[in-house]
Amino acid sequence: MNNFRIEHDSMGELKVPAEALYGAQTQRAIDNFPISGLHLPRQFIRALGLIKAAAAEVNLAMGHLKKNQAAAIRKAALAVAGGQHDAQFPIDIFQTGSGTSTNMNANEVIAHLAVAAGAKVHPNDHVNYGQSSNDVIPTAIHVSATLTASGQLLPALKHLKKAIDKRARELRNTPKTGRTHLMDAMPITFGQELSGWAAQIGSAIERIGDALKRMRRLPQGGTAVGTGINADPKFGPAMAAQLKKLTGVKFESAQNYFEGMAAQDAAVELSGALKTLAVALMKIANDLRWMNSGPLAGLGEIELPALQPGSSIMPGKVNPVIPEATAMVAAQVIGNDASITIAGQSGNFQLNVMLPLIAHNLLQSIGILANVSMLLADKSIAGFKVNKARVNQALAMNPILVTALNPVIGYEKGAATAKLAYKQHRPIMEVALETTGLSKAELQKLLDPMALTRGGIHGGG
Repeated sequence: MNNFRIEHDSMGELKVPAEALYGAQTQRAIDNFPISGLHLPRQFIRALGLIKAAAAEVNLAMGHLKKNQAAAIRKAALAVAGGQHDAQFPIDIFQTGSGTSTNMNANEVIAHLAVAAGAKVHPNDHVNYGQSSNDVIPTAIHVSATLTASGQLLPALKHLKKAIDKRARELRNTPKTGRTHLMDAMPITFGQELSGWAAQIGSAIERIGDALKRMRRLPQGGTAVGTGINADPKFGPAMAAQLKKLTGVKFESAQNYFEGMAAQDAAVELSGALKTLAVALMKIANDLRWMNSGPLAGLGEIELPALQPGSSIMPGKVNPVIPEATAMVAAQVIGNDASITIAGQSGNFQLNVMLPLIAHNLLQSIGILANVSMLLADKSIAGFKVNKARVNQALAMNPILVTALNPVIGYEKGAATAKLAYKQHRPIMEVALETTGLSKAELQKLLDPMALTRGGIHGGG
């Protein structure tokens, strides 16, 4: 019995571990939801702490808390935000869909710390004053996702784009065989190929930034159903201003609390932008894997940095592990988005009831995308080497270069020339000398791979 203490809530008494900072409502949730062992992440707990600290300041200014109460709550809440008490947030993400259990978890922990500091503080009456789980949890989703995307993901994507741009400049004069349908096509430079990747990441940065405009609109102030019952009408705007002061992010009060609580459209939109980024990263990762394939029986165009042995049985094998990890992250994010999409539809009248799932999946997607983008930049893009001998050999043998002769010799003669080169496994230059009637000098000019990467018409007639 010494390992427990007795706590009570509106439903009665309950045993709580003696060392726990939380109370009865948190313990009930621990007992009720032994489902996954997954807990709401650090970024979400940080947001909860910031919200409670901001609320203490606002309620003090509005005369709803005494100075010592507000000071104790603020200090405890900022300690929660700073990560000092993460172990005191053990509730499973698969819980009540409003996240009430997690809101009360925060209220109880902060109240416990405030009481220990000598203040008379109640979790509902003081820590949660002017608030409801129904506006706190959606606000925490917005705050945590905005802070994490702004502080981690966007910088990581800018780093990745910078790394790709740098390699694109270095390889702007290195031609290779282009491919469509995985088949040989007209030449392209490595720089051009990488510029496409960089543009994809640039577009992703724009999409995410645009979605964050709506994530910065906070529904705090709507309380139970969006009407703001039991909260000062100025509470929501004051909370946004206080959170802006605490974080430096331009949060603003939502114009319509009903939207922000009944729906999670802003989170769904952000998740969609993350999914689009995942699709882009999957494409880039797969391009790298194909280009690195071999090294003898594949394309072998590039050599990715060797990071670890690739097989427990085949000595000397090295695999493209970072692109593979990137592809798995992309798959996870796409799956998370599917769950968030379903969860976003679960706004039953005045409240979405899959908020913890949205919070967990959204923050996981942001975090793993940020981490893998840094790895892709530093451990794949920055260090791959071009196998120029292999690339140049493929270019010389590529019959599709005959496309450049179409304006001079016509499509049908070009097709016959290409087929003959394929059949005889000879360089297109040799075959074209025999079939086109053009001089070697003319053919060298017309079939110059670098010239062909610039597009346009390279001959007359």
